[in-house]
Amino acid sequence: MTKYRRFRVINDETLHTEIETFSKPEIEENEVLIKVAYSGINYKDALATKANTGVLRDYPMTPGIDLAGTIIESKDEKFNVGDDVLVTGYGLGVKQDGGLSDLQVVPAAWVVSLPKNLSAKQAMTFGTAGFTAALSVDALQVHGLNADSRVLVTGATGGVGGFALHFLKQIGCKEIIALSRKEDQVDYLKQLGATSVLSPAELFPEKNRPLNKQLFDFVVDTVGGDTLAQVLPFINYGGSAALCGNAGGIKLSTTVLPFILRGVNLLGIDSVEASMDQRQKLWTKMANEWSLPANFQVQQIELEQVQETADTLLAGKHVGRTIVALGGKD
Repeated sequence: MTKYRRFRVINDETLHTEIETFSKPEIEENEVLIKVAYSGINYKDALATKANTGVLRDYPMTPGIDLAGTIIESKDEKFNVGDDVLVTGYGLGVKQDGGLSDLQVVPAAWVVSLPKNLSAKQAMTFGTAGFTAALSVDALQVHGLNADSRVLVTGATGGVGGFALHFLKQIGCKEIIALSRKEDQVDYLKQLGATSVLSPAELFPEKNRPLNKQLFDFVVDTVGGDTLAQVLPFINYGGSAALCGNAGGIKLSTTVLPFILRGVNLLGIDSVEASMDQRQKLWTKMANEWSLPANFQVQQIELEQVQETADTLLAGKHVGRTIVALGGKD
């Protein structure tokens, strides 16, 4: 009998992770069984490996909030054996076992057909990070973002931030400002699309003010917390900030003044429950006009390296995107 492998978070006497083997699972009506080619390491996946982070409630669990691969069994009329697919969000890797596994059972309602011009490896290089960035930029476009807009991207060396820079460049934005503490990544950020790079020390005053000089039309904020609170006073009248991350904390300490005196919009971006229409539209766009930048930093690892990568990500030392090979080929 063939044995498959998966990365597990186990909470018995202590919370720990390990790689275990398992047999092929059975599927029920309206489910598919996917042979996973690639998954990714996201901030939420890294948090899932630690105690008291609120990501996982049930154990043992296989993390991995995204995956791409091929259907090998189907009990749903929408999908056939041999279909190439991807899955991000919903309950994957949080409420039920996720992508860090050779095989995974997934409700068919969560599955997106892999667009033409996009391989499984490319799909997971984008992964949840790319989809979240696409949702953010798309939401800002709805609120008026265009090529003449001045846009700030926080946490720019992360996966979401890096893809946001790239998508903004594809739109033709002439002023794209990356906010990053990592001085050694300035050239890389400019390759992705940043026209200038600022450190927090250069942008933020020593003392916070309710309103500062209006510098940015739009913001893609991947950090949250104090960073977002400090950015809001710099947004131009009628501008918008797309909030899509919480690496800087979940609390927001600010005033109402940017909202009631400058008409600033704070747009919440949720990639977990995004509609299937949004998913299909944006994945098709990422397969075509927003296709992967050739110089995006991506590293490929095996299951044995997942925990080390998660620790690096939580320590704020991670750049770009890390994908996990699970039988995928270049």
